[in-house]
Amino acid sequence: MRGHDLFTRPDKLRTDTEEAEQQFERATRLDPKFAGAFAALAWIDDWMYHTYDPTPARKEKARAAAYTAIRLQPDLPEAHLALGFYYYYCERDYQNALKEFAIAKRSLPNSAEVYMAIGAIERRQGKWAESTANLEKAASLSPKDAFVLVNLADNYRANKNFETADKLYDRAIEAAPNSLNARAAKAMLAFDWKGDLSMMEKDLADMPPGVDPEGLVTYGRVQLFMLQRKFPEALGALKQLPQAVPYDDKPREFFEGVIYTFLNDKEKARSAFERARPVVEEALRKSPDAASRHMTLGMILAGLDQKEAAIAEGKRAVELLPESQDALEGPKITLLLAQIYTWTSEPSQALQLLEHSLNTPNGVTVPSLKLDPVWDPLRRDPRFQALIERNGANA
Repeated sequence: MRGHDLFTRPDKLRTDTEEAEQQFERATRLDPKFAGAFAALAWIDDWMYHTYDPTPARKEKARAAAYTAIRLQPDLPEAHLALGFYYYYCERDYQNALKEFAIAKRSLPNSAEVYMAIGAIERRQGKWAESTANLEKAASLSPKDAFVLVNLADNYRANKNFETADKLYDRAIEAAPNSLNARAAKAMLAFDWKGDLSMMEKDLADMPPGVDPEGLVTYGRVQLFMLQRKFPEALGALKQLPQAVPYDDKPREFFEGVIYTFLNDKEKARSAFERARPVVEEALRKSPDAASRHMTLGMILAGLDQKEAAIAEGKRAVELLPESQDALEGPKITLLLAQIYTWTSEPSQALQLLEHSLNTPNGVTVPSLKLDPVWDPLRRDPRFQALIERNGANA
């Protein structure tokens, strides 16, 4: 019960997740025949692999726990749910995952978790209408679950239905007023939709002193300052981040290099990227198939003027996570490749991908292109301005 409470909190903080893992492990030691505890342990290991620890050891741990749960109690629906998440998160085997979720659904017809799991896979398959219908069903079954509401809002946001997404984020905030995830999602929606940073600014200003779980509030300030082009302030905030805590597989030195690049201080940018590089390369050795880590290395190499190697890493990331296999995360990887092309002076390639992204679910938006300093090297290119004007009329 302690593990379940920690893992079902709306923000799923890493510290909560790791403590939940310890509680589930303790439960399996107290009762080695407790199938439900093994199912819960598998589910949490699935999530850890999916979000921040995509290592072979974590994957094997998740697999072993799921199969133990099935062996102990073959008809336990939670065991099939956990095995489904193993196939989904660890193997990207959507068909077998859906088969396991279907088995779980027969015994749990009113489980929001089952409908959300099915909807989560469908959107990665590009079946947005079916996915949204299942997430709507999950929200109707658990209307106060902020995690479900945020995921449903993300579907509408991905398909440019910003008004509906905004209302759903409001419902999530009402359900969980202290959820940083829901507030951050609503604030970033305002930026993507209208180029409006005032909500992010207000939320960060209203944060009580000392409230900064895992440095997420400070990280939000770094992002805000960069989007506001307050680069010295961004550097000041960055220094307050924990040295050992990476964000999106990116160490603190990576962001330092990005900010110095925006400041056009090439010497300090190079120094920061050189310090970030071995950290990311070590992470990549542990998880050679992690697309996000290849992309981070590619951006570092772009910052170090190693053009061909940077583009090769970016392309490898897209090969590992193409939009055809993941319609949710794939477009984000494509957009990062456009960023590498931008930083390596390949504007034609970057513009081609940006045109695609603007017309793809979960792609970039016109307000973001207008304001994000990442795209500054393209601003004097008349093709970039034409791209904005052409797509801005349709936004």
